[in-house]
Amino acid sequence: MKNSEIKRCGWCLNDPLYMEYHDKEWGVPVHGDQKLFEFLILEGAQAGLSWLTILKRRRGYEKAFAGFDPEKVARFTPKKIEGLLQDPGIIRNKLKINAAVTNARAFLDIQEEFGSFDRYAWRFVEGRPIQNGWQSPDQVPATSKESDAFSKDLKQRGFKFTGSTIIYAHMQATGMVNDHLTSCFRHRQVMEGQA
Repeated sequence: MKNSEIKRCGWCLNDPLYMEYHDKEWGVPVHGDQKLFEFLILEGAQAGLSWLTILKRRRGYEKAFAGFDPEKVARFTPKKIEGLLQDPGIIRNKLKINAAVTNARAFLDIQEEFGSFDRYAWRFVEGRPIQNGWQSPDQVPATSKESDAFSKDLKQRGFKFTGSTIIYAHMQATGMVNDHLTSCFRHRQVMEGQA
């Protein structure tokens, strides 16, 4: 079957990078803390922008944010942050950059309290991905009761740029929820645990 004949979720069809992300990552359960931290940074950076804008800068973010190592990011100094504001490889928004550093510190606190961010985060879906069965894009929600609870808890722990919509997108990206449309070839694969 040709790539053009494969049924995908409609949001990814306008760019090869988008399609690759959709086909290989979106909705696949993530349990590594560093990867979960990466998606927190990227989803926070996306606020008000398209996900494709962020995907195109993903390598820039990886470089700017120390390979998404929360311990290193937590130690970023005001001078380092000022340097990032000159980095064309990322979105140069001071609030978002400061939030990433603040979130790194809060992320480390969660790791200390729960043993891992993974253990903490997946509690909001009782340790298992939520398997939705949406048939059309307008059925896919922007938030859920789980993202509301996750977001509220993160905010109470000092996280920034973690509203319920951002956290729902994070949950979709990290496979805490399977929001591939039922017509998409990835829906069943993700549901059955095929990465």
